[in-house]
Amino acid sequence: MLSRVANSLFWMSRYIDRAENTARIVDVNLQLLLDFRNLDDRRLAEHWVPIVQSTGDEELFFELYQTANGQTVTDFLVFRPENPNSIVSSVAEARENARMVRDQVTVEMWEEINRLYLFLRSSQARETWRSAPDEFCNEVKRSSLYIEGLVHGTVMNNEGRYFMEAGRYIERADKTTRILDVRYKSLPERGLPGPITETEALEWVAVLRSCSALDAYRQSFGTDIHPAKIGQLLVLSDEFPRSVRSCVARFDAALRSIAGTPSHRFTNTAEKLSGRLLAELQFSTVEDIFAPGLHEHLDQLQIKLNAMGDALFEAYIFLPYLDAEPDAERQQQQ
Repeated sequence: MLSRVANSLFWMSRYIDRAENTARIVDVNLQLLLDFRNLDDRRLAEHWVPIVQSTGDEELFFELYQTANGQTVTDFLVFRPENPNSIVSSVAEARENARMVRDQVTVEMWEEINRLYLFLRSSQARETWRSAPDEFCNEVKRSSLYIEGLVHGTVMNNEGRYFMEAGRYIERADKTTRILDVRYKSLPERGLPGPITETEALEWVAVLRSCSALDAYRQSFGTDIHPAKIGQLLVLSDEFPRSVRSCVARFDAALRSIAGTPSHRFTNTAEKLSGRLLAELQFSTVEDIFAPGLHEHLDQLQIKLNAMGDALFEAYIFLPYLDAEPDAERQQQQ
């Protein structure tokens, strides 16, 4: 497979998942505000600024807007073309990557990506957003899940599919850490957190809902909301499909499928880093997550995920330049 094709498939899948995760965050936090009454400007900023910070776009946001509130943050995350991580920008980038490798994606996948792209560019999208923001977000989420299903149901088990899966799962792992990191300021700097207030419980429920993890949490831990249990589910669970551990395991499996490498060996740096992080997550406890502080632990996870992505590109995308002149001179001499 050409490296440019692998690159396009990787980013196509990653951008689709990014749009879905952003839609989840926006939808959940708009609904969360319905539970809070009479918030002043300061409290609204305290609610929305961490969400912008979770995407890593805080500097760009304040270049475009003076204040952080529901209107400015949602416009930035949903429609703003200057924001490369907005829903509109993410879907446009996914479509462009799919267009460049049109022969590598199935007809059904291309039609759905194109349909979502055209919907977001239409006047209907703005009207739906104004009248029913939850329905707008559900449209993005449904389309993303449909595309994921089409990958499993229509794409052959070959290198192209494995690059799609690598992109999807490294993006999903990264977003899970960022969503969990939104509420870290309500926790102690180090060690397991203690009891939380009713208001804080609502905020932590929003974290679970942003990851579609509320039902999984109730099945595992009941109705008692506690940050330590949420951290255990979203980081260490091997049963919840959106946990960091599950996503790293799927990313590692996709890498090894590309190269045909057994699970107990590695042939490049990407496989080494993914295998090492997976082993670390498999043999960690919830105490290990909170011992250095949740924010510090999640920062280190994000650094490791970025290193895995960089290593994948070094192994398969950014191939070294080969100078053919010495070989040509040698052949001429012979």
